[in-house]
Amino acid sequence: MGATQSPLTVLRENDEFTLYRGKLSSRPDSASVLLLAPSSNQPSVETLKKLEHEYSIRDELDSAWAARPVAVTKHLGQPAIVLEDPGGEPLDRLFSGPVELTSFLRIAIGLASALGGLHKAGLIHKDVKPANVLFDSATGAVRLMGFGIASRLPRERQAPGPVEFIAGTLPYMAPEQTGRMNRSVDSRTDLYALGITLYELLTGSLPFTASEPMEWVHCHIAKQPAPPSERQRDVPPSVSAIVSLLRLCRSQRTGRCDSDRAAID
Repeated sequence: MGATQSPLTVLRENDEFTLYRGKLSSRPDSASVLLLAPSSNQPSVETLKKLEHEYSIRDELDSAWAARPVAVTKHLGQPAIVLEDPGGEPLDRLFSGPVELTSFLRIAIGLASALGGLHKAGLIHKDVKPANVLFDSATGAVRLMGFGIASRLPRERQAPGPVEFIAGTLPYMAPEQTGRMNRSVDSRTDLYALGITLYELLTGSLPFTASEPMEWVHCHIAKQPAPPSERQRDVPPSVSAIVSLLRLCRSQRTGRCDSDRAAID
């Protein structure tokens, strides 16, 4: 595919990637697409590898729960990938505070279903967070994005190394993903990140606060946050318990985890 056509609207932007929405053709009947491109004029090798990897797993992704890559292109002289546009907005752009309970339940059910589809496809996302979730408030549809570090392995070990270079997003990262625990990364890693994401939607804040990478690691490994219902009094105890269970199940690996996960699924 050739170079992209403008104008494009920015949906999400960070130091590594920018996600756009728009049309790649001037034809009036052309479909809207998403475009994922490096934010830098000189992207790192790791950034380019993530784009390549996300495109490589396109046939394992399903439009029912993912924004699928469909083509490789160029944007501002750099490699980029074109994604199907299922509609909606990134969760972190839609909400800046506690989400009303009815909307929260729509998102939670849709996101749990999307992760179920991902895991049935034999993939682990490894970077579940609001910025990687598209939610269409009109239809309730939820789609996952950001598969640059997704794994095809049912179980893998994260080697210990400098925290600053761990792939993923520290505020949402399961303890085993940091390489500081004798546990493997598997589908439950995504359930932990789901718990953090839902906690943030319910309360308007993350369960932990930290100012540097090792502090985030310590929080995930050693600290227990207040239940969501203590942060927001209108959160039903049953909803608060499920969200807390998603986090506790992974961080403590109790004997209840597998049976409780089946109940959540």
